[in-house]
Amino acid sequence: MNKTLFERLGGRNGISKIVDDTVENHMNNPAVNARFIPFKEKPEQLAIIKSHTVDFFSAGSGGPNDYKGKDMVTAHTGMNISHAEYMHVMDDIVMALDKNNIDEDSKKDVLSILWSLKGMMIGK
Repeated sequence: MNKTLFERLGGRNGISKIVDDTVENHMNNPAVNARFIPFKEKPEQLAIIKSHTVDFFSAGSGGPNDYKGKDMVTAHTGMNISHAEYMHVMDDIVMALDKNNIDEDSKKDVLSILWSLKGMMIGK
């Protein structure tokens, strides 16, 4: 029996670790860190964003979680994310996947999902 992407990412705990590592990568990436560093002063808000991200990826990867956050367009409207920023964010996510020893097929599946969301985030 084939495992879901959710299972291959380590379930909710694995996805939580990937999200934590991704946010840390964003904080250290000069191409995007201006969007993330302010959350160091707002840890409760950052925790909410991380929780929504975990819920979103859990639900979207075949997990049992329901996502009750904003849709991607609403969540990113007003941010005016550039194509270059989006690509840097994707690189940061790949680094987090590598750090967590996610296999190549699962990485490709994650990148496919992220690529499908691109139009909902760039330039909004």
